[in-house]
Amino acid sequence: MTKLPQVSHERVVRVLKRAGFYTLREGKHIAMTDDKHIVIVPRHHVIKPGTLKQILDAAELSPDRFRELL
Repeated sequence: MTKLPQVSHERVVRVLKRAGFYTLREGKHIAMTDDKHIVIVPRHHVIKPGTLKQILDAAELSPDRFRELL
């Protein structure tokens, strides 16, 4: 398994948009969907690898695909 980087929530949102997700609502967390999956992204300055893994699992994105879209 490849190590996941620590990234900001803005970069995670940007990657999810490139993967076909769009924003449902924003507040302390950002809810995004691609009409099949709902993904919640917390507004943290740095999203830790464990949290990022949960986001990618919910979005059904592999870590390698995430890196490609960065």
